[in-house]
Amino acid sequence: MNESKWTWAIIDSWTMTQRTLKHIFRNIESLMMSIGLPIALMLMFVYIFGGAIDTGTSYINYVVPGVIVTCVAFGSSLVAVEVADDMTGGLFERFRTMPIFPSSLLAGHVIGGMARNGLATAITILIAVIIGFRPTAGILEWLGVIGILALFMFAASWLFVLFGLIVKSVETANAITFPMLFLPYLSSAFVPTETMPKWLHTFAENQPMTPFIEALRSLLTGAPLHNNLWITIAWFVGLLIFSIVGATIIFNRKKKRK
Repeated sequence: MNESKWTWAIIDSWTMTQRTLKHIFRNIESLMMSIGLPIALMLMFVYIFGGAIDTGTSYINYVVPGVIVTCVAFGSSLVAVEVADDMTGGLFERFRTMPIFPSSLLAGHVIGGMARNGLATAITILIAVIIGFRPTAGILEWLGVIGILALFMFAASWLFVLFGLIVKSVETANAITFPMLFLPYLSSAFVPTETMPKWLHTFAENQPMTPFIEALRSLLTGAPLHNNLWITIAWFVGLLIFSIVGATIIFNRKKKRK
């Protein structure tokens, strides 16, 4: 790709990102849900279940990393619905007749979704601090937190773009994201995995959410990091490559069939 094509791609992607951001901030109900759901979940676990769960430390410091991950996963899942809406609603056909870089539509959804996710995550952390969350992270640790959260947002957004391209309706796109959203509940997000039955403990320890949450928890609260950071990066880089390649192949096939 020569320089003019890169410039074309960047300009069109930014245009599609602006379109996505306008839709996000005009759809107040969806925006409030992406912000309100993790906050409600955090308040429920801290004030209703927190007193009955022994984690060996302050429960709010334990649970906040899991809530952040749940917040990001839910916010990213909305990308699948938005992509499916564009693909099934005729927008893609209209854009095909215009001089627009083909993949800019997908890039706009990813970048816009990450912006929404960043806002929701920042508000969730602010509320957590107000109700008693006390991170001990320094500048480097916060940079690490931001880095792995951004990697997860990017990988998850592309995965949900792939889901949105595969399905044939918005309703199916909404349903297909459920398994991904359920993974944080089957990890160390809300309770230590040692308290789980043996079969569930084995699954929880070997799925990507547990090392991700443990890495966040270590960076934020000073717990031992072990290999969780590198395992997390390996999981999400692999997921990102798979999702981008898969989405590109399916998008191009849809384009050729038109």
